[in-house]
Amino acid sequence: MRSYFFKSSLSNFIFICLCFLSIQSSYVFAEKADRDKPIELESDTMTSDDSKNTSVYTGNVILTQGTLLIKADELTVREDNQGFQHSTSIGNPTTFKQKREGKNEYIEGSAQRIEYDGRMDKVHLYSKAWVKKGEDVVYGDYIMYDANAEFAKAMSGNTKNKAGETVPGGRTRAIIQPKKKPQE
Repeated sequence: MRSYFFKSSLSNFIFICLCFLSIQSSYVFAEKADRDKPIELESDTMTSDDSKNTSVYTGNVILTQGTLLIKADELTVREDNQGFQHSTSIGNPTTFKQKREGKNEYIEGSAQRIEYDGRMDKVHLYSKAWVKKGEDVVYGDYIMYDANAEFAKAMSGNTKNKAGETVPGGRTRAIIQPKKKPQE
């Protein structure tokens, strides 16, 4: 697979995740220099299928690109026929962390599964999901961010217990710290 394939899809994936927490009027941007840095991928196994434009990394997957760090049990990256990139990371949990542009803070998140749809510019975080920017954090069973519409949604719903019985789900939760006023 081409190196740019990973740079564009994973950088876009993280950029979209970073945008999710743009709860305030200011936009959230990843460390811009990260986009020009090489991507390092470590895993127990890697399978690449050029005929399907797909690569699958399994077993203690660690991706780094500058300040970006993604950890997963499995990471699948594919390109569709129109050239849009899609990725799915699965883990117990799968996590990401990246330094914010011009700030001395990170944005990070976690879920059991994180999907990026390059065609629609949407990120979906499924099951036990949370995204944190600085000290602000959003929790939910499902978190979605649509970059085109600049629209975010967090939901919680019913789950199944070990016996297979449906158990009412929890609620979404957001913790937003008060803005610090500049010292006079």
